[in-house]
Amino acid sequence: MCDVGTQSNETNFATNLVGTEPRDMPLELIRKIYDQAALYFPKTKMGYAFTEPLIYPHLVESIAYATKKGLYTSVTTNALNLKKHAIDLCDVGLNDIMLSLDGPEEVHNFIRGHKSSFQRAMEGIEVLLTQAKRPSISVFCVITEWNTEHLKSFVDFFAKYPLKQLGFMHTNFTPEPVASFHNSQWGHAYPATVSNIAETQVETTNLEELWVQIDSIKKSTYKFPVTFSPEIKSSEALEQFYLEPEKLIGKRCNDVFSNIMIKSDGSVIPAHGRCYNLTVGNLYQNNLKEIWNSEVLGQFRKDLMKAGGLMPACSRCCSAF
Repeated sequence: MCDVGTQSNETNFATNLVGTEPRDMPLELIRKIYDQAALYFPKTKMGYAFTEPLIYPHLVESIAYATKKGLYTSVTTNALNLKKHAIDLCDVGLNDIMLSLDGPEEVHNFIRGHKSSFQRAMEGIEVLLTQAKRPSISVFCVITEWNTEHLKSFVDFFAKYPLKQLGFMHTNFTPEPVASFHNSQWGHAYPATVSNIAETQVETTNLEELWVQIDSIKKSTYKFPVTFSPEIKSSEALEQFYLEPEKLIGKRCNDVFSNIMIKSDGSVIPAHGRCYNLTVGNLYQNNLKEIWNSEVLGQFRKDLMKAGGLMPACSRCCSAF
């Protein structure tokens, strides 16, 4: 369901995630980021994501540097290499780790195309749990046409684990009609592309079964919070989310006023990888404070508010929920 996994390289999402060189952010650049964050925005949370942090060669060293600077760090990972790095991540003071899993063992391994992906993730969790000082552990799962029948059993599997949170994300997607309508209004400044639809058919999701699963989870009690993004309150609203993507869900972007994404070449875009590929600055030419208050980013925020808080292609982005 992800453009990167399906090699849909012409989309905004894929370009934002893997479209820059060098592939790996240089250590001197990430140190510069942390120096400036500590100076200008010391309460900032530094999130490693997009696409797999556990293959980043400077991960442990850079987290150690962030910890030295008093910064909060989190890692979002597929956990294939978690067992290998778990103790080091604990030792350098990682605050949060979020595992991206797609369902129970057989379902997850089928979706990922890897016969032992789930088992390796669990082995990594078990190593983390041996450490007295460890990051908070959360698990997140994207709802797709392949796992709708297994959400309750997925939560039940983790019921005994000391998770900070288990979250489900309704799939984020932009079909062609939505992208076209957006571009008729905003394409001159913020062009949109289709996203996350190359090898999935969102409209085939078994919504009746999905609602049964959501309702069952909501009626159960767990030791950790179980959340959905967005929190859909009825089967009718569920149908609207999946079958009427032109209708906006949410009232405004929650991330453009709180987040930026820094790519490996130092360029910066608003919010995160699902946002419009709008360069608002570069850490090799500007500092973080200048970028955060830049004219380009400020105009984008104003245009979002002018549009009512969300633009058409924001209709199924998690930042809206």
